[in-house]
Amino acid sequence: MGGVYDGFAHLGGFLASGLRDVTSDLAALDGEGWWAVVVDYEGKVTCARFDRVRREPLPAPAAPWRGPRADQWHSSLDRAAYEHGVRAIRGHIERGEVYQANLCRVLSAPVGPDADPLALAARLAVGNPAPYAAVIDVPGLSVVSASPELYLSRDGDIVESRPIKGTGATAADLLEKDYAENIMIVDLVRNDLGQVAAVGSVEVPALCAVEEHPGLVHLVSTVRARLAPGAGWPELFAATFPPGSVTGAPKSSALRIINELEPAPRGPYCGAVGWVDADRGRAALAVGIRTFWISGLAHGGREIRFGTGAGITWGSDPGREWLETELKAARLISLASTGGTE
Repeated sequence: MGGVYDGFAHLGGFLASGLRDVTSDLAALDGEGWWAVVVDYEGKVTCARFDRVRREPLPAPAAPWRGPRADQWHSSLDRAAYEHGVRAIRGHIERGEVYQANLCRVLSAPVGPDADPLALAARLAVGNPAPYAAVIDVPGLSVVSASPELYLSRDGDIVESRPIKGTGATAADLLEKDYAENIMIVDLVRNDLGQVAAVGSVEVPALCAVEEHPGLVHLVSTVRARLAPGAGWPELFAATFPPGSVTGAPKSSALRIINELEPAPRGPYCGAVGWVDADRGRAALAVGIRTFWISGLAHGGREIRFGTGAGITWGSDPGREWLETELKAARLISLASTGGTE
């Protein structure tokens, strides 16, 4: 749709304003202009093009963040249901249907009309800084992300993905299962990129590097490739989306199992959040983890949502996997709640 709407985005150190248009056509990203991009896990695409883009820090919000109380959050899967899901995935693994699958749950809570995404982004910037921090606020879509994970970057015809698999409070908490899980997903990402890469160009410059983030550590690998001639953003997404690190291996089986076990849509969580500079052939799209989104409800109220999950393998312990989802969510849910950590 065309026209001029109020809206802004702050991603990758760029502040974008002057919203020109919004489209669901990924091919537009191969055209011209600077775009903020959100692709839901379920495939809904929002590409917002802005006329004014400049390197600038996140602006100060007009008022502090007003979030829900800590006791107002509701999980789409409680502990018993989540642990049942872990056991179900282990059953699929035992039957040879899948090697690994990501099981997620969505936390939600009511918010008022004065819950400003910019104020939440400012709060996260202080309390949980992240390499792919983002806020996008356009008509019908408000997303605030503190993602640590690169889904796809692009510099000309060179594309890169940095999948995360393996999480602990410290490096000493990482298990053999975490390393095996990471390697499985790296193989999946190599295969995904290989569908649109020049023959022989796919490489893995870094495997299972330990990265420290606020309150936890991750295992991170890097997969790089050169795009084949004629391959653009629609082809890249068709080959690689949803991201391998938040689905599983083989991806087709994992997607079917996830659909059976998860009662709530993931939305922007586990999708893609980032920017594309079509004029310069550069981009950085994060995996939509550590991500909040605010949406309207049928009765007229508003709700904030946040997703958390864990990768399940044969070596998974149901209780430990639940605690991993708690670890990933605790700091951010505290920051987003009234009376949370400053």
